[in-house]
This record gives sequence, C-alpha cells and structure tokens, in this order.
Amino acid sequence: MTSVPFEETYVGNLRTYVGAQRLITPGPRAVIRNDTGDVLLVRRSDDNTWVMPAGGLELGESIWDALVREVHEETGLTVEAATPIALYTGPQYWFTNAFGGDHQMFSVVFRVDRWSGSLLAETDETRDARFFARDDLPPLRPVYEETLADLDSFDGTLILK
Repeated sequence: MTSVPFEETYVGNLRTYVGAQRLITPGPRAVIRNDTGDVLLVRRSDDNTWVMPAGGLELGESIWDALVREVHEETGLTVEAATPIALYTGPQYWFTNAFGGDHQMFSVVFRVDRWSGSLLAETDETRDARFFARDDLPPLRPVYEETLADLDSFDGTLILK
C-alpha cells in the first residue's frame, strides 16, 4: 500500500504555518478482531511500537473514508462495516507524533464489524501486522489498553471521553 508522505498530508501542510504549536487532530482508530476475538495490531515503521490501525482525517474526507483508507494503507484490509464506539477528545489524549508535532487527538474509535481482503504483514507505514490473543498482547500504550477496555464495556451507547 502506498501512503502519502507526511509533508503532503493536511497536518503536514498545516505544520508549515503553525510550526510546533499544539494542534487538535481528528481521525479514526480501528479495533479489528478475528472470529476468535484476537485483536489486530500493526507495528509502526517509524517507532517500532504496536498500535491499532489509525490515522488522520484529510481535507475533503469523511471520518468513514478516513477509516477505510487508514485501515487499507496499514493492513491491506478493506473495511465493509464498522460501529463507532467511542470519542476520545480530552486533553489527556495529547501526544507527540513521530515528526515531533504536539497533538491533542480527537479520535473516533470504530469496532470493525466486517472486512475483506488479505492481511499484509508490511506496508509503507508498518513493518508487521498480526492478530494477538487478548491474553498475549505485546506492550501497548495506555490509550490502546483503554480502547480495549471500552470495547469490552460498549453497550451500544457511544462512549464520550
């Protein structure tokens, strides 16, 4: 999968005007499970950490389109159906990206209910992708552990954070 270089993305372009100033950046995060409940994680190529497929919303793109695009870019899979389960918007969701920019995320977390295609182990953005049993996950950032806890408690009502 070919992805757009960071400098050509909405946030990359915006950085040329605002420098290192903290930004609010919207985007989707995908929780993808297989038939046995294992969770799909991808290993980022920039910092070698395991994460859920996610990314930023681009100008002219809906959150659904961004979800489909990001999952495809990072895994080769095509999202066919998904349910939004949570919005992560608070200042506690601040992070510094691999390019040194400070961000307060505005993440729409989706439970991917149906997908097609073949999982790619490596893409432009990832160096590995695989399903992990919930009791055998690699080390994860706290936000991904929180996402899994929210998935477990999701009762059909959108979780707001």
